[in-house]
Amino acid sequence: MPVFGHAAAQARLAMGLPAFFQRRISLEEGRRIVRRRLADRESLFLRLARPAIFDNPHSPYRWLFDRAGIGCPDLEAMLKRDGLEATLTALRRARVSVSFEEFKGRVPIVRDGVELRVTAQAFDNPVRKRYFSGTTGGSTGTAVRLAIDLDHISESAPGAILALEANGLSGTPIALWRSILPAVAAISSILRGVTMGCVPERWFSPLGPDEVSAPLKDRIATAFIVRAGRLAGAPLPLPEYVPFDRAIVVARWARDAVARGGRASVRGHVSSLARIALAAEEAGIDLTGTVLWGGGEPPTATKVASIVRSGAIFRPTYFLSEAGAIGLPCCNPADPTDVHVMEDAIAVVGDQPWSEQPRQMLWLTTLLATAPKVMLNVETDDVAIVERRECGCALAAAGFGTHIRQVRSARKLTSEGMRVLGIDVLALVEEFLPATFGGSALHYQVAEEEDAGGQTRVVVVVDPQIALPDEAAARNAVLGFLRSRGDRLAASTWTRASSLVIRRETPRWSSQGKLPVLRAVRAASYGVHA
Repeated sequence: MPVFGHAAAQARLAMGLPAFFQRRISLEEGRRIVRRRLADRESLFLRLARPAIFDNPHSPYRWLFDRAGIGCPDLEAMLKRDGLEATLTALRRARVSVSFEEFKGRVPIVRDGVELRVTAQAFDNPVRKRYFSGTTGGSTGTAVRLAIDLDHISESAPGAILALEANGLSGTPIALWRSILPAVAAISSILRGVTMGCVPERWFSPLGPDEVSAPLKDRIATAFIVRAGRLAGAPLPLPEYVPFDRAIVVARWARDAVARGGRASVRGHVSSLARIALAAEEAGIDLTGTVLWGGGEPPTATKVASIVRSGAIFRPTYFLSEAGAIGLPCCNPADPTDVHVMEDAIAVVGDQPWSEQPRQMLWLTTLLATAPKVMLNVETDDVAIVERRECGCALAAAGFGTHIRQVRSARKLTSEGMRVLGIDVLALVEEFLPATFGGSALHYQVAEEEDAGGQTRVVVVVDPQIALPDEAAARNAVLGFLRSRGDRLAASTWTRASSLVIRRETPRWSSQGKLPVLRAVRAASYGVHA
């Protein structure tokens, strides 16, 4: 974004913050808002589609609609006749949909031999108003610049308020262990807490400004938002640097917060939460009364078991920076990965009818006009069990009847909540490593493996036939490659967390005689294999 664009965005943010800090949504108001949205999902979608797609000549979706011969009146008629999910399924069959790589701007959109070159910014919501800027970091793949609208933060609060109440956490102390800007998750969560009346007490960041390559404007934006909030009477926390190997600091906060209030919660990536539990166990700290709440990567059985051993309760979430909360935790879960889809803001369509094939590739559509990105049948590159069932919890009573569980990345590499796209893993194995160290793609492989403590390691397998200068040089070369592809936050996080490992062994072939570039995580997964 040019300097003038940054200045204009900061000005809009400054003008919007005073009103934002005065806005509060009560539990009863949250229930009313959710009930109204759930009853009017087709209209919500149309209110976004008209200005952001059909009135926007630069929208990739308009190009797709034009090629499919579907106009806005046709869409309106389909929604009225068939409902939202059936319409989205029909649109996907008409190829009005976008793959994960297309949405990230990594490959052009090609339909019937005609190519449309796009960038990630082509999917920005053109009607957003007052926003601050950050990146998706590693939460959904290669870092992409993202504008977060203050109105969207407010509009995403009602479902979160209901989830907090359903899980018995209203009014309890909260801490975050999440990175600073340019990663947007922490500051968005803090601002959402203002609207919900539950501002986090502490903000622990596992990475410092230099490690995330935080531009000066991001540091200024953080300080500005926190200062403005405090002037408005909202006690926003400043980030405190607590590296991964100091998880005991967060564990001690949780112990002390429970002593003060009876319950407390910490939010972060699943691996970070497992680190807190392990640190507490090693120090003899009982985390009973603590809820460790988060996502960013699969909550495998080993990670959840380590959390439970500490006395804490685990609650899963499913977020995308581009869309906000997709799923928030069920209180009567089928397994520890079970979340309710926030259907007042998101629509999820799978590949097959759910009754025939519960494990689905997920396609997402945003419904709120304030969403940072316009998503219409966007492939998430995640597979999951999707089902409608009566669980009897408070979120079901509020109208959230669709569950997602066992979310697994189909083609992404994930550790410490940081993800790298499959297209980058392919380039690493087939191009970069052979060109750098010799051999061919048959001499290299990448794997996700979980150790006994539940920590996911990214293992780069190098055939012993390949002469490496030393393993440290190979590891640094891989991290440098990731940075060159835009995965700077993932590289910094994996460096700090010691998540990247070089192993000398012969790459493993499948029983079908294939050499997979990326091997799946080796961990228990509640009876469902990724």
